[in-house]
Amino acid sequence: MKELTHRLGEIIESSTTSFAAQCYELYQLPPLGSLVKTKDASVELYGIVYNASTTSLEPGRKPIARGKDEATEEDIYKSSPQLTKLLRSEFSALVVGHRGGDKLYHFLPPSPARIHAFVYACTPEEVKEFGRSLDFLNILVSTRLPVSVEELVAATLRQMAQAQEDPHVFLVAAGKELAVLLPDFNQLKAILGRLK
Repeated sequence: MKELTHRLGEIIESSTTSFAAQCYELYQLPPLGSLVKTKDASVELYGIVYNASTTSLEPGRKPIARGKDEATEEDIYKSSPQLTKLLRSEFSALVVGHRGGDKLYHFLPPSPARIHAFVYACTPEEVKEFGRSLDFLNILVSTRLPVSVEELVAATLRQMAQAQEDPHVFLVAAGKELAVLLPDFNQLKAILGRLK
């Protein structure tokens, strides 16, 4: 297994197709479309971040405005330090692959991630390696999520292109793969428009 890197948080919900993680630090969320990983004893799971939120720890209790007499947002947290303990930031990731031993697979793993497993940001080298195969795009375009397919695919490709030796070649290859996968030309056009 690859070396673990920057720890983002801990899994609080898990299924075969996705997982949700709570961040240790408020607002320290990975970007939309970024590749993250988690592991257990034998398998490393890879996910693409598709949603992030910061909410109250208590369900049904909304935060209230506190900045009327403050000059900056930072001043709100300085005058009410308890806020960092009353709010939480979490993100959800769609599982798009896994590693068993030295082999990288671009399909769902045999079992879901474990609750309380740590979630890490992938290094540029890991993103580059994962992006060598575009088979994960099929999972992205065929899954129903609370974010549009066009936005998620474009964000993912922008993130992955940054780690490639030649981002333009990578994006052209991804565009060709999407042309095969997407039955709707307007979807393809929307994704390609967001990659500029």
